[in-house]
Amino acid sequence: MIGKLLRLGLRVTSGYVQHELRRHRTESVVLLGLTGAAITAICQYRKRVRDQAVRGKVVVITGGSRGLGLQIAKEFGRRGAHLVLASRNREELQAALGILEREGAIANGSTALPIVCDVTDPDQCRNLYRRAVDRYGRVDVLVNNAGIIDVAPFLDQPLQAFEESMQTNFFGALHAIQAVLPHMVERGSGRIVNIASIGGKIAVPHLLPYVASKYALVGLSEGLRAEMSGTGVSVTTVCPGLMRTGSHGKARFGGDANAEYRWFALGATLPGVSASARSAARQIFNASVDGRAEIIITPQAWLAARIVGIAPGFAADLAGLLCRFLLPGPNGNTHAVPGSMLKQPGFIPLKLWSGTLQARNNE
Repeated sequence: MIGKLLRLGLRVTSGYVQHELRRHRTESVVLLGLTGAAITAICQYRKRVRDQAVRGKVVVITGGSRGLGLQIAKEFGRRGAHLVLASRNREELQAALGILEREGAIANGSTALPIVCDVTDPDQCRNLYRRAVDRYGRVDVLVNNAGIIDVAPFLDQPLQAFEESMQTNFFGALHAIQAVLPHMVERGSGRIVNIASIGGKIAVPHLLPYVASKYALVGLSEGLRAEMSGTGVSVTTVCPGLMRTGSHGKARFGGDANAEYRWFALGATLPGVSASARSAARQIFNASVDGRAEIIITPQAWLAARIVGIAPGFAADLAGLLCRFLLPGPNGNTHAVPGSMLKQPGFIPLKLWSGTLQARNNE
């Protein structure tokens, strides 16, 4: 009798437990569905708000004819912003306009104004601002994206490489800021987006002219944000890691140039190591509209910056080991040449992918 009662009790208990598990599973599925729907609705709402925030705005992008600058132009153009694209190369600007038109980035009432401008010349930056105002009446957003990069060991980097990197990467941004900022402050609104680099957070071997100029730009950008507090002008510092833009063909290589090109091109081409330029541009667009102080693109770059901040000695020693065992040594060649003039990757899929990136980003 007792055994029958125990078996009955077990069956009842088991049935109750199974019922409760089914109920909880159903509730969990419903809860997950509602949570997913809520997140989707929030994301869509934020997207609409961002799109509305830039419609009709005037956006100046230096280095806007190719690479990341062109992808940023697409993001703003698709939302109906008026684009002012600055570049030293007239042919690249015309090609960029064709790409923007074909991909629908000059649509929804937006327009684009290409201007030949060398940002190392402050007079040309002032002219860039005046022409933008003559066409559209104001400048709402300035994206400082123009930049150059030299790759070689320090002993193979001439003084000229450091001077040219500072003139373009740092002073170029400074000249553009000086041209537009007084008018933004007077109007009480505006956004400045400085495309720095993870090289402005950590010292990457064999890129020291670039690193020095980007460290300077990060300092300028962060200090400027503090000074602009309360003026209505926001400043965003962008520190991307490696990106798949195809720009390694435009970078300059010294020392053992072919060896330097191989490691740099590989890192700037492989998914998982580098970020998609389209994804990076989308993140930059969102950060600029939201008025964020800083954005670091790629998890690897974010982690590297944190390690340097917490353990700078360890980070420097690790970089030293990588430099000694993975990177080519100096050979006395201080004459840098563009990557497009060097031996291209022999691995056919990588070569084809590199060509695709360059065509997509007008490189």
